[in-house]
Amino acid sequence: MRYLRAVTPTHSVSFFDAQFRRQAGDAALALNPFELLALPYLHGEVLDFGCGLGNLAFAAARQGCTVTALDASAAAIEHVRARAAREGAAVHGLRADLRAHTLDADYDAVASIGLLMFFDCPVARRVLAQLQAHVRPGGVAIVNVLVEGTTYLEMFDLSAHCLFGADELRARFAGWQIERCEAAEFAAPNDTHKRFCTIIARKPRS
Repeated sequence: MRYLRAVTPTHSVSFFDAQFRRQAGDAALALNPFELLALPYLHGEVLDFGCGLGNLAFAAARQGCTVTALDASAAAIEHVRARAAREGAAVHGLRADLRAHTLDADYDAVASIGLLMFFDCPVARRVLAQLQAHVRPGGVAIVNVLVEGTTYLEMFDLSAHCLFGADELRARFAGWQIERCEAAEFAAPNDTHKRFCTIIARKPRS
């Protein structure tokens, strides 16, 4: 296994690590709406960057993909590895500091669902550019983020998070073929709400 930079827990990593430990024993691990949107576009070698409990990774493996699943949460990766061993699934779970992790392979599809907003904006945009660079020509990137107007901030480290502009993802995929670009809004606790943008974009072949 290649060397991975040690993970230093942030507020958001600790928040989700505790959540994943509560959820990992649940029998029903359904795909969320963004993962359902992404799944038909996943093929070949897939990177799930910020995989959580691996629901999307295992769904992709069931349709014939080979998946590298990365997350900063120890609880998430323990669950992914145990499930992969139990099911014999082609899902390779690795724990990594995704703020600083350097990719060393290219993929037919790269998915990052609900992750980049947990980095400060310069890091989020640098990581997005790295993900784009490691999509093979003709492959797809699926990226989902929270955008400006979101008022539910409980899960954020207030000193290190990024609400993307409403149209920022589309602009950052200029020159790619946009397969889908969708906005969504959901109610959250204490009369707050979450606003999302999900983009599915195909990289030019030349």
